Amino acid sequence: MVEKIKELLYRYRHGWILSYCLIYLAWFAYLEQTVTRRFHVVHMAIDDYIPFIEIFIVPYLLWFGYVALAIAYFFFKNVQDYYKLCIFLFVGMTVFLIISTVYPNGHYLRPRVFERDNIFISLVQGLYMVDTPTNLFPSIHVYNSIGVHLAVMHSEQLREKKWIRRGSCVLMTSIVASTMFLKQHSVFDVITGCVMGIVMYTIVYAKEWQAGKKRIYGRDGRERVPGVREQGL
Repeated sequence: MVEKIKELLYRYRHGWILSYCLIYLAWFAYLEQTVTRRFHVVHMAIDDYIPFIEIFIVPYLLWFGYVALAIAYFFFKNVQDYYKLCIFLFVGMTVFLIISTVYPNGHYLRPRVFERDNIFISLVQGLYMVDTPTNLFPSIHVYNSIGVHLAVMHSEQLREKKWIRRGSCVLMTSIVASTMFLKQHSVFDVITGCVMGIVMYTIVYAKEWQAGKKRIYGRDGRERVPGVREQGL
């Protein structure tokens, strides 16, 4: 029994990096308690033209499962992809915490009165109760969604799983939209989340991107072996 436990601990020793979540949660909880009234207001003119649509609470909440499932999948299936995903997520989350600490921020975009009464409104009210409209940019909902989708798109195991890749793209897009339609974030938060995602992409996946550019493809769209001449040329 002891040997089996040791074997499991050794096999899944890469789980150590997940201990970062304890640091993140403690730091974020501190910010949520201290950044309440005195903060820099985040606002863009376009925010006032975006309507509140409560049904977007569905993809917003699915974000939690989206990120957790991706981490779990790569944890068991591909350690290299798992580390890349964790580095992508955790570096961005740390940058977010630092920004929120040195530049307390928040917004006043949330509706004061709800014109409708349904299950989605109830879920939004519950969200508003546990999540303050502070510590906003870059949006972690946006940034992490981008990170998960990039991990899916770069996964060799999922290369032929088109329905998963397309579903990930749809979910990522709907999560990004939900942050604005639920008045959880300003467009500024979304833009900064996307910008940071692009920056981290070049850092984490730069080598793969460069290797992809150097691949040689034939007329049929298939990758060719360098030095082998294609028939008919």
